[in-house]
Amino acid sequence: MDIYKDKSRSFEERAKDIVSKMTVEERCEQLKFGAPAIERLSVEAYNWWNEGLHGVARAGVATMFPQAIGLAASFDEELLKTVAEVISIEARAKYNEYSKHGDRDIYKGLTLWSPNINIFRDPRWGRGHETYGEDPFLTSRLGCAFVRGVQGEGKYLRAAACAKHFAVHSGPEALRHEFDAVAEPKDMEETYLPAFEALVKEAKVEGVMGAYNRTNGEPCCGSEYLSGKLKEWGFDGYFVSDCWAIKDFHENHHVTATAEESAALALKNGCDVNCGSTYILVYKAYKDGLISEEEITSAAEHLMRTRMRLGMFDETEFDSLGYMDVETREHLDISLEAGRNACVLLENDGILPLDRSKIKTVGVIGPNAQSQRALMGNYHGTASRYRTILEGIQDEFEGRVLFSEGCHLFRDKVEGLGLPGDRIAEAVIVAEHSDVVVLCVGLDETLEGEQGDASNTDASGDKLTLQLPEPQRLLVKKVMEVGKPTVIVLVSGSSINVEAEPNALLQAFYPGSEGGKAVAEILFGKTSPCGKLPVTFYKDVKKLPDFTDYSMRYRTYRNERAEDDNVLYPFGFGLSYGDVRVVSASAEKIGEKIEASVQLENNGEKTADALQVYFKSTSKDAVRNHALCGFKKVKLEKGEKKTVSMSIPLSALTVVDEEGRRYLDKNARTTLYFGTSQPDELSERLCGKKCVEVEIKL
Repeated sequence: MDIYKDKSRSFEERAKDIVSKMTVEERCEQLKFGAPAIERLSVEAYNWWNEGLHGVARAGVATMFPQAIGLAASFDEELLKTVAEVISIEARAKYNEYSKHGDRDIYKGLTLWSPNINIFRDPRWGRGHETYGEDPFLTSRLGCAFVRGVQGEGKYLRAAACAKHFAVHSGPEALRHEFDAVAEPKDMEETYLPAFEALVKEAKVEGVMGAYNRTNGEPCCGSEYLSGKLKEWGFDGYFVSDCWAIKDFHENHHVTATAEESAALALKNGCDVNCGSTYILVYKAYKDGLISEEEITSAAEHLMRTRMRLGMFDETEFDSLGYMDVETREHLDISLEAGRNACVLLENDGILPLDRSKIKTVGVIGPNAQSQRALMGNYHGTASRYRTILEGIQDEFEGRVLFSEGCHLFRDKVEGLGLPGDRIAEAVIVAEHSDVVVLCVGLDETLEGEQGDASNTDASGDKLTLQLPEPQRLLVKKVMEVGKPTVIVLVSGSSINVEAEPNALLQAFYPGSEGGKAVAEILFGKTSPCGKLPVTFYKDVKKLPDFTDYSMRYRTYRNERAEDDNVLYPFGFGLSYGDVRVVSASAEKIGEKIEASVQLENNGEKTADALQVYFKSTSKDAVRNHALCGFKKVKLEKGEKKTVSMSIPLSALTVVDEEGRRYLDKNARTTLYFGTSQPDELSERLCGKKCVEVEIKL
């Protein structure tokens, strides 16, 4: 019996056996993202490229969850794991059905090139909303939860997750094919690498994707340093290039002279599969003596091992999944719950929740009110139904709902033959006839996203400013001048300064296909908002470091300078209809963990809130301010008191020196802060409460 057919043998043994039966040329062919069939070995054709960032994407109908940045706002590992489980169930179900019909096209496989765990270090980056925000600890925890949800815990992977983009990648988009992201050893270890290390070592992520850029001189898809890190961490999955990144070696980075040399450099440094076309030259590079048969064989074995782990040569417990398991009512309910958790209440003078008994007419105004795109984010799937914010309010409110688009998302008029500002008068009229105005403004994937996907070609998908597009700035000004109570619902994937003082401001990110219903439930008090900002919201882009500067010295909440006064809303901030506060906390070191007991109470309405733990060290190698080291979503009834236990690994309290060495500084004074926000002055002022401090002996 062929070893590769023997289910009692390890996946490693089976992969080696099946590859040994291939010719060298056949092995080379398997390294392309669209790998051909080998009929005599029962190897089906397989396309490695599929997307599952917040739902199975680009292959027909699937449940569409909030964009990743909105999922991050939940500060909820269990929710991330549940969402990822649904994504993988639907990916497997669609794969099974497509395979029955011989459809093995792109976006129909089981290798999901998600999650994106790059650090959202600068609010201008267009792809930042694909990430879990600016903090490496939050990114690590949510990323691990997502991977575990996608891959499952059985013998076979339900689907294969992929950590991307390795490494040091966060814009500018226009330069990504030629840019060298220079990062000091401290920043590498402290910020850019921790999430990748966690996903490899803890979550056993099956795939890793390299970035387009160079990191400290080496192209990321052919980097000896990054390849060495994966070996150091014990990575035993497959490595894939970003799409057409290997041709950048010779065309833009100029580290090689020919496409054959580029293929060889990538393969020698552990790139198993090429998303792109350069690997069609692997066999020629082999014939030219640029790479060895052993290097080709090793890559092919890695790829076949992943396919073995996915059960492509066996019967598995996932074979029964089919099309009736896609976009089920249960899955849509999970999307709705995720949408509720994605919303962050940034301002509220008491107008929210809206009192139905005092309102007869609600005016819904703005280009994102009736926009399906405003729900999506990029790398999205296709929902069979979208609940826009306008529709959500219409379904939730019994009175009259008036609507005006107000303006185009970014053009100066809605109708081609109209004059500039052709919907402003209607918006003002709607506001005049309304008891309350809900003003829906912001962006969508056409204004912030990946190079080539977004419409703002001047910035290649990045943002040039933190302001709303000019037509929306005018709309906000004119509507606010009417003087009616106004709630702004801001739909964007990143920091925006609305430059107004509404009665309430709700950040919805891109809340998924059920997002309009989620927003409406929050506005009318059926649900309390409970999201927290996974990124800092800034006032002015001009006060930020240069976009191309990858030093973390003055970036994110951990290192910001208070004297700059450029923060609108801090990382970790978010209001609710409850009044959750930490009453007391205690902590002690037990083994390799800090065991903490935290008492919370809720003096407001029923809600959920994110208990957050930060640490500050007097070590010379600590971050300037403080750093997140623990979080947990807690649900509390009105008036309820609850004691929560938390375990904080000592590794979360380490510091990093200038040489990139991570260590636990036992000689420094370490203070833990327990609260529902950061322990900074601005957060305390916005929340009206302080964190509880506990000094801990390491």
